[in-house]
Amino acid sequence: MTKIQALPALWLLSDARNDAVLDDALRRLPRGSGFVYRHYHLADPQRWTRFRQLRHLCRACGHVAILADSALTAREWGADGIYGAPRALNPTRPDLLAIATAHDLREIGQANLARADAVMLSPAFPTRSHPGSSSLGPIRFRMLAAQAQMPVIALGGMDQRKADRLQWPHWAAIDGLS
Repeated sequence: MTKIQALPALWLLSDARNDAVLDDALRRLPRGSGFVYRHYHLADPQRWTRFRQLRHLCRACGHVAILADSALTAREWGADGIYGAPRALNPTRPDLLAIATAHDLREIGQANLARADAVMLSPAFPTRSHPGSSSLGPIRFRMLAAQAQMPVIALGGMDQRKADRLQWPHWAAIDGLS
């Protein structure tokens, strides 16, 4: 496996809510998009089986398949990279794309120290998954993103309309792309 040359602009994240529509959603994404497989709700045997199915579809569509797990598991499962908290990213992972998660300045700093290839900064806008929770909004999002030493992917309440409003080159969604 070799490291991805260009970071995809568009990312779909999985969870229990969108599993039934993931196959169709992956087919609709533009070729070369990214997919982050989380599926924390499944036991390991079922999680592996579903990942294998979706990874196969990602390959057929020219998408990058990232696993929310350890670098070891990502390599074993044939993922293109890993996704998670900056402290969990292994710095000796030259063969994997590493995407850190961040919600504040401290986590952006941790992603910088971990030398992540990209960071998903959230929540940019209010989300259905966390109703009533505060969001960053465009101004705070941009202020935090400016501190990152790597590309930033906007996550949280994102859809095409919000991406246009934010005017950000990289964005991700769960509901907004499912």
